[in-house]
Amino acid sequence: MRFLDTLQLARQDFFKLKKHREAPAWAMWLMTLLVSLAWGTGFLLLGWLLGGARFLDAGWTRVVPPFYVTSLIIGGVVHMLYTGIERWAPQRFIDWTNGEPTAGVSAFFAATSITGVLFGLYLAREVMGGLPGWERVDWNPQRSWISFGSVGVLVSVIWGMWAWQEWSERQLRLQAKEAELKLLQAQIEPHYLFNTLANVRSLIDCEPAAAGELLDAFTDHLRASLTIMRADSIPLAQELDMVGHYLKLMQLRMCERLSFRIEADEAARQVQVPPLLLQPLVENAVHHGLECSVDAGEIVVRATVQQGRLRISVEDDGVGLDAPRPARKGNGVATKNIRDRLSARWGDAAHFQLQPRQPRGVIATLDLPTSPT
Repeated sequence: MRFLDTLQLARQDFFKLKKHREAPAWAMWLMTLLVSLAWGTGFLLLGWLLGGARFLDAGWTRVVPPFYVTSLIIGGVVHMLYTGIERWAPQRFIDWTNGEPTAGVSAFFAATSITGVLFGLYLAREVMGGLPGWERVDWNPQRSWISFGSVGVLVSVIWGMWAWQEWSERQLRLQAKEAELKLLQAQIEPHYLFNTLANVRSLIDCEPAAAGELLDAFTDHLRASLTIMRADSIPLAQELDMVGHYLKLMQLRMCERLSFRIEADEAARQVQVPPLLLQPLVENAVHHGLECSVDAGEIVVRATVQQGRLRISVEDDGVGLDAPRPARKGNGVATKNIRDRLSARWGDAAHFQLQPRQPRGVIATLDLPTSPT
């Protein structure tokens, strides 16, 4: 990722609390440096407004550097304060701070920010023995503390208005994304249903008994899965159960030509995923991999959680990616739909890859975040 892209990623989430950030730590520190320098400029302007010409009597070179050092110390203190909150606070608290910007959320950020500023000022005073030029400012403690508190309240109100607007825009974006996801999901459901019905139709003339058995199994499976297909997300365990039912249906049709295994650790089974995410990959493995092969084949579905990401693979030992494809209506629709659904839900944080399997066959891999969107 390019430097400017990384910095832009850090800027997007800079004023939010997050347990896991996509931007690296150095980019977050660089953003803190830039914001601190901006605050240092603000401190200088405040001193000049309060002290007038007397403020700069000591000269720019003696006044300006200490103010920027002070702002950097304050920025470092605030950065470490919020980093500690992100690390040790429970996830539900982090979600609360990033949710609707209520008065309580505004008061939390105001209190923590003021605490960080005060502690940073204390450290700067201990390190430098004070700020050159500040002794020339007309400083009335009682009036100044009231002013400091008033500024804190004003900043809190401004932050609350900004956060409320951003939250409202985020809600609109989420609603648009959910509508797009529902549309994409609605496209894949009939694709799945028509494929299974086509399998039943292919058996009616030559093997009526097998077709009846397949239709009964499909009816039971459909009754159990319709509710799941309408959900926004489900545990991967339910998706794997649906895939297992489908592969059992295909075994009725292909008999000894098809065997399968499903391997998933417990952590992977608990991750929430969109319904029918794996179904098209398994269908492709059956129809484009094993059906086109004269030999018996196996499909293996694996799911693991590694370093906070869900990795799912669907492997087959069929004819492979380079084999000639029979003319088939809808070729490529399923994989395109998967890419679109991943992009709509996770953006660049999710990855889908098709690659050859050795010595033959195909591996389809999904690499997804485990955290909700």
